[in-house]
Amino acid sequence: MALLDDDEIDLRELFAVLWAGRLKILAVTVTAALLSVVVALSLPNIYRAEALVVSSESDSSGGLSALAGQFGGLASLAGVSLGSGDSDRTQLGIEVLQSRQFFADFIARRDVLVPLMATAKWNSATGELVIDEDIYNTEQQRWVREVEPPRTRQPSVQEAYAEFVELFSVSQDKKSGMVTVAVEHQSPQVAQQWVSWLIDDLNTTLREQDIAEAERSITYLQQQVRETNVADLQTLFFGLIQKQTERVMLAKVRDQYLFKTIDPAVVPELKSKPKRALICLLGTLLGGMLALFWVLFDHYALNRQRQEGR
Repeated sequence: MALLDDDEIDLRELFAVLWAGRLKILAVTVTAALLSVVVALSLPNIYRAEALVVSSESDSSGGLSALAGQFGGLASLAGVSLGSGDSDRTQLGIEVLQSRQFFADFIARRDVLVPLMATAKWNSATGELVIDEDIYNTEQQRWVREVEPPRTRQPSVQEAYAEFVELFSVSQDKKSGMVTVAVEHQSPQVAQQWVSWLIDDLNTTLREQDIAEAERSITYLQQQVRETNVADLQTLFFGLIQKQTERVMLAKVRDQYLFKTIDPAVVPELKSKPKRALICLLGTLLGGMLALFWVLFDHYALNRQRQEGR
């Protein structure tokens, strides 16, 4: 009973302390709530555009896969690539999308550096980007930002890439094989346009690489045909030349070379973040919890220090 009485006395004391510090708790909580509202309202709207794509290799790789199964070992010895499976090609596309080299080519091809690094806000009335003039002078079309070395006024590819990976994402559903390519930006138009460009540029890049590789293989195989008198090897080489020629023809006529778009990116109408209501709620709760700890700490810890110092 004594222990119970002590617990009841401690509980009453706790409520008494909190009640005595109610004004302090209220003031801190209200301040935190107001600050969270200010922070939430100061954050720009971010829009997310995404596209759903799938590997297009399954539509046309049957013949090449059959040949790879029949002559794969000999083709490898001959130094000729017959391609890989759908999953390997899909993973290759994802890795290329995430590479710095592809991003560097993307910057050069699409001129996205200014909207990536110097966007101040998006004007929803006009649909245009507002560029931060302290970073990029639009009239003189030059970078004017002040940075510390080793940074330069014009952002490097490494710096821009670090910024881009915060806005860009690509993921694959392991069950369906579908790949989602997404971009977040203050402008919904920019987000949608960049997703479309990324998919187009990826298809173009891999198509050009495969055409160049296939043409080198054809040249090499033609040379091997001329240098060998073995009929079986000549038959193999002619078969490989035929498949590499088909590979070149297919690459040249198919726009969606690696990834076929199932659901194209559209201009998002609603923002994806920030979650302003959640920010305000969490800010208020955090402020209230800090206020409670402050009051309790002030009462128990500081009072004990004052008593010990007497």
